[in-house]
Amino acid sequence: MKKILMLCCFAAFFGARAYSQILKPVTWSYAAKRTSPNEATLYLKATIDQGWHIYSQFVKDGGPVKTTFTFTPSKSFSLIGKTSEPKPVTKFESTFKMNVSYFENTVVFQQKVKLSAKGVSVKGKVEYMVCDDSQCLPPEEVEFSILVK
Repeated sequence: MKKILMLCCFAAFFGARAYSQILKPVTWSYAAKRTSPNEATLYLKATIDQGWHIYSQFVKDGGPVKTTFTFTPSKSFSLIGKTSEPKPVTKFESTFKMNVSYFENTVVFQQKVKLSAKGVSVKGKVEYMVCDDSQCLPPEEVEFSILVK
């Protein structure tokens, strides 16, 4: 009887732990490439788990939380234009009752910067929301620091 009781407690404990794991279907990575002595392109890559997607920067009001990049102001660099993205998938989502644009698997956003020093760290944060066919996770903010050599 003790063995059965211990086995039930063990199964309940690990079953609850597996169920309560935090979902993290998106991982971010960053890189920079100098394009001239005083300019560079930043690459902000989202790797998205199968079945999940993140939204474009250009989602209309009333839809999901769009992906937004915020760069920390610095005297070492200035932004050239806006953050660009590849062509997204656009489909009607009944959850939001509108067409929305999103990315699956991987997406690389790019931001050009003008540099006024060497060895610049471009810092900021990205806010995004991730959904699958049955649920959306709360919006998340991730800080980044990209060294431009």
